[in-house]
Amino acid sequence: MNMSYSLLRRFGGPAHFRATLRAIAVNPQGHLFAAGDSEVKAFAPNGQLTRRWPTAKQGFGIAIGRDGNVWVGEAGQVERFSPDGRLAATLREETLLGRISAIGFYKDSAYFGDAKNRCIRRYQAGKFAATLATDNRTQGLHIPNGVVSFSVVHDGTLHVANPGKHRVERYSPDGALLGHIGRFDGIDPAGFQGCCNPTNVAVATSIYVTEKADPRAKVYDMDGKLLSVIADKVFDSNAKNMSIAVGPNGHVYVADTVRLEILEFSPRSER
Repeated sequence: MNMSYSLLRRFGGPAHFRATLRAIAVNPQGHLFAAGDSEVKAFAPNGQLTRRWPTAKQGFGIAIGRDGNVWVGEAGQVERFSPDGRLAATLREETLLGRISAIGFYKDSAYFGDAKNRCIRRYQAGKFAATLATDNRTQGLHIPNGVVSFSVVHDGTLHVANPGKHRVERYSPDGALLGHIGRFDGIDPAGFQGCCNPTNVAVATSIYVTEKADPRAKVYDMDGKLLSVIADKVFDSNAKNMSIAVGPNGHVYVADTVRLEILEFSPRSER
């Protein structure tokens, strides 16, 4: 059985985003939260804007905690909000939290992708515990695009985009490299093209990625077999670092960073 996807809707756009759309996250109920323009914007499952609130700084990453709280990664800090937008806490670390473009959770640990320092910081019970993804020849992730993107699955494994190496790497919760999928190929869509892809990753029961130049979204099984090119002609040709998220019923959301809109794709099976 192969998978294909259809474009269900576009929402957001210049009517809601003035200049930036950097990151998206979806909760289990299908409500989407987006970081852009130094705000969080919340959308209902039908794509309607339901609320918005300011962040102290420009947001580069966003995630939904198990309790429904909304975490926003910024330069030098991470803010945590209640689902209705009330500030609950701010974690400030100018050195350790250089520019946080991804956030994930496992048990009592929070993981922060630091694009400035090309690594992932693990905090345990609110305190710094470890740095991940620096035990390599480049002493960090190879990210010419300037974004760290990762996704944490149910057993604590982190799936991390390493675009300069054309692959998605797997790390244990403590930071041991477990393996990777991906290879360079400028023709075969199963490979990653250009200088530095994939730029962004999300993981549910499969591995979802986005690429730049030309922008496209794809899905792989957990062993790295390409299942589908979700879309490749619907994004602005200059879009890059397109945040990707997976919601209920396998719906896939991608942020077009140029048109400032969110595209929602619905899966369908083909026998």
